[in-house]
Amino acid sequence: MANPDSVAQNTQDSFGNYKVAAAGPVSLAATGNAVVALPFLKGGLGGTGSIIIRRITINNLSNTVAGGAAPNAALANVSIGFTNDGANLVTANTVLTNLSGANTFVDLTLAAAANSTSYTANALFLNVNTNVANAQVWVSVFGDVQF
Repeated sequence: MANPDSVAQNTQDSFGNYKVAAAGPVSLAATGNAVVALPFLKGGLGGTGSIIIRRITINNLSNTVAGGAAPNAALANVSIGFTNDGANLVTANTVLTNLSGANTFVDLTLAAAANSTSYTANALFLNVNTNVANAQVWVSVFGDVQF
């Protein structure tokens, strides 16, 4: 008979499309490079593996002011790179058109290189190019872990 906790004995490299990084709430209220770091596996790969990025989702739009309604962030413009200087982009500059209320989300389109590159960096970085006052979101990165 199989051990009832057999899934618990597996690690991230045993599953496809695993949440490899997440951060939130992340403010979209100010522009800049590396507004937030998205460390892989909550601390990096330790130099022993790589990540194949499959999807990046931005969701859970809310107001930075307690009790305030979620602002429309459809004009916000962000990008995500694997260096903290606004370069080496995994996603191109993207206007968050679908992010118009509290229960909306947007999946970012991966840059061409991200569809064929396995990343060994320990984190990704969110860059805010066009801000929206009082807006904050959650960012989730899904992919495959290769050890």
